[in-house]
Amino acid sequence: MTIEEHYMKEAIRQAKKAAALKEVPIGCVIVYDGRIIARGYNRRTVDKNVLAHAEIIAMRKACRILGDWRLEDCTMYVTLEPCPMCAGAIVQARIPKVVIGCMNPKAGCAGSVLDMLHEDGFNHQVETEVGLLGEECSQMLKDFFKALREEGKRKKLEQAQKSPKCNEFT
Repeated sequence: MTIEEHYMKEAIRQAKKAAALKEVPIGCVIVYDGRIIARGYNRRTVDKNVLAHAEIIAMRKACRILGDWRLEDCTMYVTLEPCPMCAGAIVQARIPKVVIGCMNPKAGCAGSVLDMLHEDGFNHQVETEVGLLGEECSQMLKDFFKALREEGKRKKLEQAQKSPKCNEFT
């Protein structure tokens, strides 16, 4: 296992913490000087906070540890392509490199829907590497959403069974 795979495996471990809370399984770690200094996982539903994305949580911790809002010498490993909010925060924090497990064709802003990390008009562009342990990251999300759909169908069926039955007019 390469060192980069080790870091992404830790991001996957974070994503599994989110899944255990019935959150969308997205995890993130930030590496500085060869060691993980911050971890985060999706907590939007649990915290009832739109800002509680894995990347934002990890960046907040990294800034506190480094004592600066700039994360110029850090690398971020994240299981899913960042959304617009997270991509903007990555640019603002001046993170030089982001390693992405899998892309997000419906909301990703590192090349899928938009490419905010390589926008020439911004004062900072981010080097990206895509696909590290991508199949594992993607499968985790597929499994999560499949289980969510099955739970929804089960609840719908239970509700239908509890509803009073209409009898034919006699």
